[in-house]
Amino acid sequence: MRILAIDYGDAHTGIAVSDPTGFLAGFTTVIDAYRPDIVAERIALLAREHGAERLVLGHPINMDGTRGPRSEKAQAMRQLLEETTGLPVVLWDERRTTIDAHQILFNSGKNAKKRKKVVDAVAASLILEGYLTYLKNHPEG
Repeated sequence: MRILAIDYGDAHTGIAVSDPTGFLAGFTTVIDAYRPDIVAERIALLAREHGAERLVLGHPINMDGTRGPRSEKAQAMRQLLEETTGLPVVLWDERRTTIDAHQILFNSGKNAKKRKKVVDAVAASLILEGYLTYLKNHPEG
């Protein structure tokens, strides 16, 4: 089963799509758009292009476990994505994914300008990898 993971942001949304087996992260890209409806439409197009059967949306929860305005935005996007794509959308705890993505890119020698262009796609890949690992350990998913 192909799964499409989303690191939703105000201006840049990272996308990562699993391989057909649902075990590895494959294709990645970044959607540059501010309007949620445009983001949802582009995600729907990518989901159709790649044959995704499920969406995993990063859910920004505060480090202390509380939920703030970013969590509310993610929940609103979940509803919009379900309406736009007709696919199930799983909210996935994304604490630290962007921090980890910056660290991975920094350690690989990418300068700040190059990191900025791809950090959202790397964060989406980390969301996808976390979810795929969860599915391996919980096959009923």
